[in-house]
Amino acid sequence: MIRTRALASALVTVAALLGAGAAPAAAQSSAAATSCYGGAKNLNYRYQVGPKEFGPFTTSSRCGDINMRLTTDDGGFLYACVVFVDHTDDCNHGNKYSLHGTPWATVATDVKDGTRFVLRVGPYDTDAQNVDFQLAY
Repeated sequence: MIRTRALASALVTVAALLGAGAAPAAAQSSAAATSCYGGAKNLNYRYQVGPKEFGPFTTSSRCGDINMRLTTDDGGFLYACVVFVDHTDDCNHGNKYSLHGTPWATVATDVKDGTRFVLRVGPYDTDAQNVDFQLAY
């Protein structure tokens, strides 16, 4: 009888903790990613010599980073960087581009809310003729 009461008490405690919103960290980060990517902007890159700029955009509290992924899955890739237009004409990360494909990837990390930026995009090779991509910020 004492064991049954102890087990019942433990189960009530666990249920109370779960009901109080003690969600696991993985669930919280997954929800944040869904919220961030759920507001992604759909864009299109058409091949040109030299980089093309998209924006300006302004960061929000929805995402802590500026993220990008290609939605055209033809094996092509794009180079991308972020220019914080109120501060510089150069790309972030020492004016270097990063390579992006179909998985979500970060173009700029830990960006303050309300920061204005443009996304500079260029082709990895001539396969990048007409590429749809998403930008989440």
